[in-house]
Amino acid sequence: MSGASALGVSTASGVHIFGVRHLSPAGAWHLRRYLDDIRPTAVLIEGPADADEEIRHLVHPATKPPVAILAYTEEIPVRTVLWPFAAYSPEYEALRWASAHSAHASFIDLPSRIVLALQEKRGDGRMEPGAAGEADSQDTPVTKEAFLYDRIASLAGEPDYDTYWERHYEHNLSPRAYREAILSFSASLREMSIGEERLRSAGEFAYNAVRESFMKRRVAEAIQQGHAPGGIVVVCGAYHASALDTLDGAMSDEELALLPSLAARRTMMPYSYYRLSSLSGYGAGNKAPGYYERMWACMQSGKLAELPHYYMSSVARSLRESGTHRSTAEVIEAVRMAESLAALHEGGQPTLLDLHDAARTLLGRGELSVVAEPLAALDVGTGIGSLAEGVSQTPVQDDLNRQLKRLKLEKYRTAVAQDLALDLRENRRVKTEEAAFLDLHRSFFLHRLALAGISLAQWKPSGQQGANWAEHWVLQWTPEAEIQAVEATLLGETIEIAAAYTLGQKLAACSSIAEASALIQVACMCGMASQLEASTTALQRLAADSRDVVQLAEAVRQLAVIVSYGDVRKLDTAPLVPLMEKLFLRACLFLLEASGCNDEAATEMITAMNSLNGVAQEHGESVDEALWVRQLEELSGRDDRNPRLSGFACAILMERGILSAADCEGEVSRRLSPGVPAELGAGWFEGLAQRNRYALVSRISLWEQLNNYMAGLEREQFARALVFLRRAFSVFSQREKVMVAEVLGELWGVGAEQAAELLGGELSEQQTKQIEELNEFDFEDF
Repeated sequence: MSGASALGVSTASGVHIFGVRHLSPAGAWHLRRYLDDIRPTAVLIEGPADADEEIRHLVHPATKPPVAILAYTEEIPVRTVLWPFAAYSPEYEALRWASAHSAHASFIDLPSRIVLALQEKRGDGRMEPGAAGEADSQDTPVTKEAFLYDRIASLAGEPDYDTYWERHYEHNLSPRAYREAILSFSASLREMSIGEERLRSAGEFAYNAVRESFMKRRVAEAIQQGHAPGGIVVVCGAYHASALDTLDGAMSDEELALLPSLAARRTMMPYSYYRLSSLSGYGAGNKAPGYYERMWACMQSGKLAELPHYYMSSVARSLRESGTHRSTAEVIEAVRMAESLAALHEGGQPTLLDLHDAARTLLGRGELSVVAEPLAALDVGTGIGSLAEGVSQTPVQDDLNRQLKRLKLEKYRTAVAQDLALDLRENRRVKTEEAAFLDLHRSFFLHRLALAGISLAQWKPSGQQGANWAEHWVLQWTPEAEIQAVEATLLGETIEIAAAYTLGQKLAACSSIAEASALIQVACMCGMASQLEASTTALQRLAADSRDVVQLAEAVRQLAVIVSYGDVRKLDTAPLVPLMEKLFLRACLFLLEASGCNDEAATEMITAMNSLNGVAQEHGESVDEALWVRQLEELSGRDDRNPRLSGFACAILMERGILSAADCEGEVSRRLSPGVPAELGAGWFEGLAQRNRYALVSRISLWEQLNNYMAGLEREQFARALVFLRRAFSVFSQREKVMVAEVLGELWGVGAEQAAELLGGELSEQQTKQIEELNEFDFEDF
């Protein structure tokens, strides 16, 4: 038996095979020492064979893991697949060793173009981080092995597989014992899982067989290139180690030509420990990448035994910073308890689960909630990787980095969500124009990111009502945002071009006035003058023959907002004013026709009327306000339109001072006269009560007329009218309800509290059904 075989490393083909578990500090630690012993001339690593050009970027001194190789298709819809690397990934450590010792390094798994095509055929579609794409590039297939892993853990007396692995392998720093245990475990696991695969899915089994056949081909190519078999070390997932024991079955040229392929590109991207964790759904991840990074650091310094002390002291420090004091003695006792728990399982030192139990018991004093946040911060962490500037990135990624630097947003590129408040007005305290409008340019940039589908920032309400110069954003970097930036490269070479392309596509596809008017606002927010013009043209085309008052009113409102934004956003909005006038005119002309609607549509109409009235008041010099008032007067007197809308028109006229108190009382007397059905009388009053409620409350005669009207209704009609009134009062503020209750209490001869109970009660199921029945009510019958 050769020396390598005695150490538990496969050498049947003369090539050294080192099986690893992805994201294993012990695997990386043992592999580094194994490479120092063997001193190979070639290190072949499981990874996409067409990504060798990315190796120099991976080992670049400025590269800070976690990072990932991202492959993506060149056509829309974009499909992606990732190969992530942590600082403690054995594959990453192998690449670093090869670079430091001038050894040849190469990836040997299926090329990304083939992986993407196979995924498409297997029905995976677009691969997200943590999906099968990542798992397939690493250890065992991650489809339905949870039961198998749980069984292994149970047989070992451990509560879960991660704890089993850590206790038996991560804490094992004996090279011989570690390698023998890994090979034995891997062979058994492969035997059991292959049986499961055959029963479960012939496709899954065939996929792994194809990968292994290709890897054998790559090993054979390395030998043909002049590397002696004894000078080659293959680093692969432990699942594949025994399969690569021999080169029999290496893929031929003919077999390779039969594999499907998609045009694909590759790039590097920063990654995060959260995305590496199994908490995010990444099948090949572990629960605590932050914890394992600390374990890796302790291994490198030869102080693995100090890991429990570091962990407990970090938890205590975090508790102290949040105002919960824990003494040094408690930390020492927690470490001792964790060590005792490990001893019960015949472990050399505590596992993460042991540390959790001890921290909860002693530092949390039995309550997990006390230590949950510090544990999560230590286990997963918030760190993200970084790459040297300009390293193998797509044009949009490069532009994203440039814009973040130009707009002084680099500090927001973290995995922790951070608030950003913007003031779009000119800053007159600075000297340059760029600095004076920094926040405005930031706003354009963030809106363009959102339009291009890059979720780096989320818009939030500013909290300053009516302040069109204020914006509030929440920025948080995620791997998904980086992937979206890569995908945007297919839309254009910069974020602005990609956003413009996206807007153009949306304009070409939009089929309603509401969509077109919303896109005009998007173009304005993005600071895209040419797209603003194209959006305006699309809206004009769609609105030319429209009679939909709701959509017309919403378009008018959005145009009015944009015109108001013009000054602060430095956009020429003058061309929008004639369009706003035209749409406002059409909405007014078709108001009466649209008001003959059912009760459900009346709710949308009230919103539309509110919008039109607001625009008439704010932009009276641009729109035909006189026509709007005439239409309101016509609607307020009509009996064949929806009564809520007629009442709402009266409310607007009262608010404007056009309908006098005497005229109002006369209209109330007419609408609430004896014999008027509940749908008309109480429905009209509901519309009237939607605006200017304080003025209504002060008019005692109005409430007397309403009271007399209700008292004169038959029992069934009274119940129906009451439904309308209770719905009307449901939108009143508490103060307004109290005022109404006081007035009605005097009229009814009861206390205000009793009246308030009637007004403020919840609608019953039967009352709600009565309202729904009104949707089929034809008010033109009256």
